[in-house]
Amino acid sequence: MSNESDLDAVDREILFQLRQDGRLPNVELARRVGLTPPPCLRRVKRLEESGVIAGYRAVIDPGALGRELEVLVDVEIYAQDRGTVEEFETTVASYEEVVEFRRMYGRPDYFLRVAVADHAAYEAFMMSKLSGLPAVLRLESHLTMKTIKVDG
Repeated sequence: MSNESDLDAVDREILFQLRQDGRLPNVELARRVGLTPPPCLRRVKRLEESGVIAGYRAVIDPGALGRELEVLVDVEIYAQDRGTVEEFETTVASYEEVVEFRRMYGRPDYFLRVAVADHAAYEAFMMSKLSGLPAVLRLESHLTMKTIKVDG
């Protein structure tokens, strides 16, 4: 499958249903999309093999892990040389508090989504880990008031 135009309405419905519940049994998925189980399974396998379906994962409730506070952080770094960038990315990606990490075009250089227990834990994370990195030029934190939509 080269692009979205190769997907028909049934493929799109399969993807929609699997986004809602990645553990949906094939028999139930087939019923929801109006197919019998064998052709439904063939379509799912084709979507997996072509890379449209890249994998399945569990969606974790941060609150259940004691990480109720979510903060979005814009990061700008001093240097843009390969070594500095790679070291910064490797270090930040290793932090368990960082649940999403993106390199951006333009400003900021990076976008982080950080999940921690509370404000004190966030301050400790910022002071002991993120702000102490040699490449960091500027950090800007955005506290989440309410998550409206997350699409995996």
